[in-house]
Amino acid sequence: MLITQLHKLLTQTKPSRSQLIFWFSLSLTFSCIYALLALQQAFSSEYIVQDDARQHVFWMQRFSDPELFPNDLIANYFQSVAPWGYTTLYQLINAAGIEPMMLHKLLPMVLGLITTGYCFASTIQILPIPAAGFLSSLLLNQSLWMKDDLISATPRAFVYPLFVAFLYYLLRRSFIGTGIAIALLGLFYPQYVFICAGLLILQLINFSKGRIQLPQNRKEYWFCAVGLAIAFLIMLPYALNASEYGPVITPAEARILPEFLPKGRTPFFHEDPLNFWLDGRGSGILPSRLPIPIWSAVLLPILLRYPSRFPLLKELRAGITVLPQILLASLAMFLAAHAVLFKLHLPSRYTQHSLRIVLAIAAGITLIILLEAVLETLKNSISKGNKSKIFLLLGVLSCVIIVIILIYPSLVKTFPKSDYAVGQTPALYEFFQQQPKDTLIASIAEEANNIPSFSGRSILVGREYAIPYHAGYYRQFRERVLELIEAQYSQDLTPAQQLIQKYKVDFWLLDNSAFTPEYITANRWRRQYQVAIDASNRLQQGAVPALSRVAEQCSVFNQEGFIILPSECIVKAAQK
Repeated sequence: MLITQLHKLLTQTKPSRSQLIFWFSLSLTFSCIYALLALQQAFSSEYIVQDDARQHVFWMQRFSDPELFPNDLIANYFQSVAPWGYTTLYQLINAAGIEPMMLHKLLPMVLGLITTGYCFASTIQILPIPAAGFLSSLLLNQSLWMKDDLISATPRAFVYPLFVAFLYYLLRRSFIGTGIAIALLGLFYPQYVFICAGLLILQLINFSKGRIQLPQNRKEYWFCAVGLAIAFLIMLPYALNASEYGPVITPAEARILPEFLPKGRTPFFHEDPLNFWLDGRGSGILPSRLPIPIWSAVLLPILLRYPSRFPLLKELRAGITVLPQILLASLAMFLAAHAVLFKLHLPSRYTQHSLRIVLAIAAGITLIILLEAVLETLKNSISKGNKSKIFLLLGVLSCVIIVIILIYPSLVKTFPKSDYAVGQTPALYEFFQQQPKDTLIASIAEEANNIPSFSGRSILVGREYAIPYHAGYYRQFRERVLELIEAQYSQDLTPAQQLIQKYKVDFWLLDNSAFTPEYITANRWRRQYQVAIDASNRLQQGAVPALSRVAEQCSVFNQEGFIILPSECIVKAAQK
């Protein structure tokens, strides 16, 4: 009978080896499919780079050529904030022949497969039904590929395989596995070591009949102590080594910077409290872009109240308690990060990743429990000769839900969400590639963000690199931006000459539309600076910037909507 066979396939509580292999292989297959869709985008153009990799990977071109980006403020800063394990991995693989700009396109598939494997295994540790492991890993994969965390191959991409690995070894009570997972998290994404530490402590706290009970097994105390010791040792260097670009910006300083306001480059302080605490970028507790089926996880606490109606609940193991413990540890760190704002980086980092994982595992378990209850009801009804349309409808509905989960990515407008930046001006990149390696380019054009990645040359400033969390870095960066905008729109060439001499600028890159008021007002990054608004007002009143007057005579490149001016020509024009 079809219903009986389906029931056995999906909800077998004592699966055979072949069933485990089937569901595990199917989980890896979907992970590969999603990754291949991303790879198709990654290699769709000669000049293409993931958006966040423009910050965290571009400087690694130094591994192949140490002469690149000499004395580059931007490259030096992003190199300084990169976790040691992340940097070392790229460096080792570069030595093996795969350059960082290539590696960041290949790594997401590997990270996705590792995450899938550990998610499947972790779910099985909680509910020993392979189909539940498949659904959990499928929903987690859909969640990850709907966001640009995993695909970025930046430090936050590593939190998923490493934290889910920690979860698996925690459930298994593996001293070695748990210790290695904590150590690797500290080397790649240290913020989550705090959550690991919180989870270890929570293992010693059990609630029974309204009372707190401590474990009787000494092994539990040793397990916790060893894990906490590793966490302490791995985090100690971060506590002792102050950043050369510090200190971290204070909340008081951030509140007066337009960069942190709703229309700024990195909006944090939102006027709407609901937006600030729930959905705000950096400040909110909830992750963005989740597959709708994953929200079935919220039904699990309700199902647990009716064990007699859902037979599979009795198969749940004690490890189920780890899911609310993760939420509790994440919430504690979320509130702690708000309490000491920016010292523990962004509060949302402590909840958005763990919530994706918890929701996926809980959703997989919930869907299997519900599906088993429906199939069991159908099977019993059919065996009793009851072929009511209601029961048939339940069967059809169950099949429809499963199909929707499988095809859900095709219903999403952008899947996978890659955020790849595609270079549209090859001639521009090739021009700068031909310049000396110590070339420095001044520009407020959006295209300047691509030059370090595609040309391997330094830029003075760029919107992509305007990260304001370390005052020592951003103070210098912001000063450069203000001076550059002032120089570009001044009616006198003297500020441009001074900028060139101060920073040793070699070229000035301009958009063809750079001297129109709309060029400033239409761009969120540019218009957050008052000096830019003032320049826009002057342009509206008919002022003619001095740089625009020398653009034609100094131009050495005028293609694809861009003009390049050599600094020597600008300086000579200023001296006349």
